[in-house]
Amino acid sequence: MRWVRLLFAGFLLAGNAWGQGEYPARPVRIVVPSPPGGGTDIVARVLAQHLSKAMGQPFFVENKPGAGNMIGIEFVARAPADGYTVLFVASTLALNSVLYKKVPYDPVKDFAPIALAATAPNVLIVNPALPAQTLAEFIALAKKRPGALSYGTPGIGTSPHLSMELLKSMAGIDLQHVPYRGTAAAVTDLIGGQIAATFANALTAKPQVDAGRVRALAVSGPKRIEALAAVPPVAEAGVPGYEAMQWYGLVAPAGTPAPVIARLNAEAVKALQSDEMREKLALDGAQPVGSSPAEFGSLIKSELEKWTRVARAAGIDQQ
Repeated sequence: MRWVRLLFAGFLLAGNAWGQGEYPARPVRIVVPSPPGGGTDIVARVLAQHLSKAMGQPFFVENKPGAGNMIGIEFVARAPADGYTVLFVASTLALNSVLYKKVPYDPVKDFAPIALAATAPNVLIVNPALPAQTLAEFIALAKKRPGALSYGTPGIGTSPHLSMELLKSMAGIDLQHVPYRGTAAAVTDLIGGQIAATFANALTAKPQVDAGRVRALAVSGPKRIEALAAVPPVAEAGVPGYEAMQWYGLVAPAGTPAPVIARLNAEAVKALQSDEMREKLALDGAQPVGSSPAEFGSLIKSELEKWTRVARAAGIDQQ
C-alpha cells in the first residue's frame, strides 16, 4: 500500500503547488481569434501587459483569425487545460452557435469562464436628412411607412444586425435589411443616403456624429456612454427593457484547475481597474466589468438563449 500513500501525497503536493501561486511557471499564450488592430486585439494586448507584470511571466497575444473567429476559438477549446493557453474573445463565442449549424466547439461545455472583461453598446445612427430627431420619432416614422425604411449591417447575424432585429421586435416596426461587407461600407451608404439607419460601434460612429454626417439617436446598452454622453439608451428613449451589448471576455479550456482560474480572474479584475485599460475601452464606448467566473458563465448561457430567440423571430436560419 506504500504506492497508494505516495500517490496520495503526490496529489496533495500538486494541490498545494497550485494553491501557493506557483502558476505560471512559463509564458502564457492569449489567443485572439480576430486580426490584429481590432477592438478585441487592442484590449487583449493591454491585458497581457498587466498580467505579465503582475504574475512574473510573459503573457503574449497570438492572433488566429478566420471563419467567423471559429479557428482561434476551436484551437483553444482543444488546447491542454493547464492554464498556458487561454482565449480572449468577443460575443461571437456565443453568437456562432446561434448562426451556424456546424460549430466546432460548445461555448458552454468546452470552456471555463475566467472573467467578463468589458461590455460595449452599439449606437443607432441615421442619415441627418431623415425627419427623425429622436428614437421615438424614428419609430413613429417607421410605423407610418412600414417596410419603406432600410437599415444596413456588416452582415447577417452580426451584433448590429441582431441589435436592430431586437429593436424591430420590441418596437413593433418593419425595416428592410441591407447586409454589407463590413461596418465601414454600411456607414458610407448611410452618409450617402442609400440607407436610413444602422447600428455601429462608438469608435466608428463618434467621428461621423461629431462631423454632422450622421445623427445618433440612441445607444443599445443600459446606460449612456462617455464617448457620446448626450445620446440616451434605447430603453430610456422609448423602448423599455431593451438591451443589446457586445462583450469581451477571457476563458480557458474546460478542465483548467480552479486555482488557476481564480488567480487569472483576480489579476484580470485588477488590470481592468487600471486607468490605461479604462482609456482603451472608452475609445470603443466600452466599459470595464471584471466579473467572477460564475457570473461570466451565466452571461454566456443567457446570451445564447436571448439571441437564439431573436434570430428565430427574425427568420434568420442557421447557415
